[in-house]
Amino acid sequence: MTKLPKLSIAAVKSMMQPTRRDLNFKLDPEIIGEWHWAAGPIFTNFLNTFSTVLPIGERFFIRSVRHYRSQITDPELKKAVTAFIGQEAMHGREHETYNDAFFSRVPVGAKFEKLVQRILEGASEHLPASLCLSATIALEHFTALLGEAVLSDERVSAGADPHYAALWRWHALEEVEHKAVAYDVWEAVMGDDWKAYGIRSFGLVAATVIFWGLVIPTFLQVLRTEGQLTNVDGWRKFLRYTVGDIGMLRRQLGNYFSYFKPGFHPWDHDNRHHLEQLDNFLAYHEKLSA
Repeated sequence: MTKLPKLSIAAVKSMMQPTRRDLNFKLDPEIIGEWHWAAGPIFTNFLNTFSTVLPIGERFFIRSVRHYRSQITDPELKKAVTAFIGQEAMHGREHETYNDAFFSRVPVGAKFEKLVQRILEGASEHLPASLCLSATIALEHFTALLGEAVLSDERVSAGADPHYAALWRWHALEEVEHKAVAYDVWEAVMGDDWKAYGIRSFGLVAATVIFWGLVIPTFLQVLRTEGQLTNVDGWRKFLRYTVGDIGMLRRQLGNYFSYFKPGFHPWDHDNRHHLEQLDNFLAYHEKLSA
């Protein structure tokens, strides 16, 4: 893959206009618990548990960003916000279909979804809009890291059902494409002084503690329901994919902590080269869906 020239943040931002894409992935609900054959059922259910929070989270992101849209004066950013909302709506719709299959097999997933919904709706209702936007840019940082992890190592998707793998790849590509939109809204309405820095840093700390504090116990309950808690081979594969040589989580630690740098911007980590895959991916998806 051709290495792209290094550009200023302003130049990259001017190029990164998201596009709403209405795609359908024809997921087979019968294989929801074991769709990633190479990585095994524990890693599969880790992603399934993660998917549970996405539609509700994306509606929260939309509300948080839309609240400030009228205050944005930059026409390009306003256009990007509209596309961001469109992309997040499409992600939510496809993950709802995904989650319906998961919930029919693992009812604890539906209970978890309702818990997350209560938390995020309560946050939207009772917290200042600035804290909701801070949580949004923190969680968008999470999803951008997931996107980077999926796209940067072909082994992550190898050996998986092509329809489920395609959904995660599409989501990852669009997370890269719009990864800075909510953050640019933050800078436009909150500025970049020390107060704004403190609020956004607090947002990531809080989001990290709450997210993993909710996801990990639910993930373990899912594994108990599926009879996978003592699957030694499954855990070995899970560790390989998350912290081992594939290391989806391990490899993103540096990018995670870069968020705490004063003056941070999501495009400090310039991974535009992944978007060179988009045309080939869309052609592949068309064939897959035929």
